[in-house]
Amino acid sequence: MLPISLTMDDSVQTIAVHRPESLDGAARASRRHRLIGDIVVEMGFASREEVEDAVAAARERGVPTGQMLLERKVLRGDELARVLAARFGVQYIDLGAIEADMGAATLLSAEAVKRYQAIPVSFDEDGSLLLAMADPTNVLTADDVAMITGRRVRVAAAAAEDIAQLATKLENFGESIEGIADAEPEPELLLEEAPNDAPIVKLVHSLIAQAVAQGASDIHVNPQEGDTDVEFRVDGVLHKAATVRRAITPSVVSRVKIMAELDISERRLPQDGRLALTIDGRRVDIRVVTLPLVHGEGVVMRILEGLASIRELSALGMQPQEQERFSAAIERPHGAILVTGPTGSGKSTTLYAALSSIGAGPRSVLTIEDPVEARLPSIKQIQVAPKAGVTFETGLRSMLRADPDVIMVGEIRDRATAQIAVEAALTGHLVISTLHTRDAPSALGRLIDMGIEPFLVASAIDCVVAQRLVRVLCPHCKKQTRLPEHLLERYELAHTEIFEPVGCSRCAGSGYRGRVGVYEVMSVTKDVRARVMERDLDDLAAVAERDGMRRLRADALEKVRAGLTSIAEVERMTASIL
Repeated sequence: MLPISLTMDDSVQTIAVHRPESLDGAARASRRHRLIGDIVVEMGFASREEVEDAVAAARERGVPTGQMLLERKVLRGDELARVLAARFGVQYIDLGAIEADMGAATLLSAEAVKRYQAIPVSFDEDGSLLLAMADPTNVLTADDVAMITGRRVRVAAAAAEDIAQLATKLENFGESIEGIADAEPEPELLLEEAPNDAPIVKLVHSLIAQAVAQGASDIHVNPQEGDTDVEFRVDGVLHKAATVRRAITPSVVSRVKIMAELDISERRLPQDGRLALTIDGRRVDIRVVTLPLVHGEGVVMRILEGLASIRELSALGMQPQEQERFSAAIERPHGAILVTGPTGSGKSTTLYAALSSIGAGPRSVLTIEDPVEARLPSIKQIQVAPKAGVTFETGLRSMLRADPDVIMVGEIRDRATAQIAVEAALTGHLVISTLHTRDAPSALGRLIDMGIEPFLVASAIDCVVAQRLVRVLCPHCKKQTRLPEHLLERYELAHTEIFEPVGCSRCAGSGYRGRVGVYEVMSVTKDVRARVMERDLDDLAAVAERDGMRRLRADALEKVRAGLTSIAEVERMTASIL
């Protein structure tokens, strides 16, 4: 097979077959020596220091520079695509701003699109295909697509996430052709009656795959008086994703129960279970809860991110001062660290980031979780199993006999577990756990209310982190806005650029895309310990603030100043802590 190269013809890029000796060596050398990092700086996407740090980290891990720039959030996916386009002299396509020709897109299967990270988006006048690629230098992919479609191919650079989103639409498009979905899948996917089990199986798998592709954390199947609503929770907000005909709802629920190994004959009592699927080559774990609702049996499926939930501490959204305090506590050989917040506030993500930073070094790490959301290499993990007698209390007692250095307890729910955790922290173990309180100072009072002696709380706890999640403004459509003077004074945002959500195809019209953590990190200082010992907790927050703690609201407003989120999100988050 002759090699394929990119050539330029009147600013239009085409795929052409060339023999090696026909290539312009000087042009190739010039292009090859123009580094991605230099282009990133030239285009104003990041500073030289940020790029150099990412390059060094990429070399250390042996990953491409572009991947590291994305992981560190130095670049967005579309910005990396623009950089690659400039680097290799190809066209950039904003897939969020164009309407792809489905006739061209369907020349490749959805599976092939995901495998190649490339999708045809239109036909040129001469019948050739415009192929959007996450890696426009991958000539083997261009060659394969040309062979599969039997057409000439013109490559362009596009964001990998936009290609994946278009692949999901392609899947839905294919299902509508097969008769499972209505011809108009957006904004709702209307699912018709299925004559036998095979379409039900495909329907359930399709809903789960669609939820995973959209980054949903939960799937709610809610029977109504008529048809059944299927809702996805994306970035903490529920939105309607599908409507299932009432006649097939019991079959859909039964299929989920079979997959989760639940009793399909029991419809009067709630049940909970777990299932696992392989989607796009990666394992997806799902917690399943069934509910006997008024209009029929409903289902809630919690999608566990697995390895995708494991992030570096620097990627959580902590400000440098807060991260420094948290990191210092993790590096201590003993003591207790508590992460607090309501359900869905990202506590597990913070715990996994802490464990990941500890790594598989000289310390033995044991965890007991409910559930185990991600398997961590070189870390021993225990799953809570109440039916088998494995609770947080019994598991924690057993763990202490296994000579651990670090213990992670998924949640402190009762006095017995709290007592064991505190004693472990005082006897040479580093203990990391979660607790349900509204802010960091309240965690110490909560332990005392559980029956733990104040002197034990003061001696054992070294650091408490309170957190929430706020939605991040879509970087593609957010717009600058002006607030009334009284609001600027109220939020202390004078002389600050404020942005508000708009809505576009990339963020499904919500104006937001992704979430970021908002934190308050309280180090248990000498003054804080003294107040706890005296049971004088009324002004504990004020004492912690004097010692350097920044409140959740202050951190949220800092993210408003940085253009990450909106005032509306701060108000929504604040409502949960007042």
